[in-house]
Amino acid sequence: MATNSVNTNIGAQVALQSLNRTNEALAVTQKRVSTGYRVSDAKDDGAAFAVAQAVRADIAGLTSANEQMGSVQGILDTTLAGLNKVSDTMTDIRGVLVKLADGTLSSSQRTQYQAQYDSLRTQVQNYIADATYNGRTLLTTASASGGGDIATTRNEQATLYTLTAVEGASSLVVAAAPTDAAAAASALASSGDFVTKMSAVNTALNTFGSNSTYLEAQMSYNKEKLDALETGLGSLIDADLAKESAKLQALQIRQQLGTQALGIANQSPQGLLSLFRG
Repeated sequence: MATNSVNTNIGAQVALQSLNRTNEALAVTQKRVSTGYRVSDAKDDGAAFAVAQAVRADIAGLTSANEQMGSVQGILDTTLAGLNKVSDTMTDIRGVLVKLADGTLSSSQRTQYQAQYDSLRTQVQNYIADATYNGRTLLTTASASGGGDIATTRNEQATLYTLTAVEGASSLVVAAAPTDAAAAASALASSGDFVTKMSAVNTALNTFGSNSTYLEAQMSYNKEKLDALETGLGSLIDADLAKESAKLQALQIRQQLGTQALGIANQSPQGLLSLFRG
């Protein structure tokens, strides 16, 4: 086999192959350093990139779910604020009813207490009507008024969590002022109007309070899950920049040495000319 040839420079070929491999490795390392990712696209690692895209989709879904539940939480907070005021006012109404149940009241006194009762009843109606958030309310079932059940997504799979609305105008508002002591006493009886409505208010407070607690817990869980997903995603595709930085410097030195070696190998055929000099 000929070793001294101007047609085939084995040394230059070897040097060129080594330099090409170094350049390829350098390009990969530079990409990792510049992007911060070990896997930034499917060419780097198709399987890992596919998994990463699926995880990113889950992260986007969870983020959207929390945003939607945050909006529903606003509706619940407004609802509970209104119900708390209704409950407080119902306490005052009970006090007035007890007075109206007194058969010794004069006609003038009864009229005054009835006016006070009606005023408190109107306050309850206003609290219920005003308990809206962004045009939505849980204290009416009338869709035209922004009421009705509310279904919100709770996770990245778009699983729904439904909040059931109540018809506040009929189930939470006491009847008009009783006209006499007997009617007032009847309203205060165990199955009377006031007791029935107060029980409905308490039930609504309990239900919507439980809904609010659930949504807060679900959003907290989603945030923890987001942290876990992002940590796992980072472990899968993030580059170790300290390692890549050291590797980059080593490859740059190898590139310089490879370029010098190729230059030397390319000059070796020049030595054959000396054989033909006189």
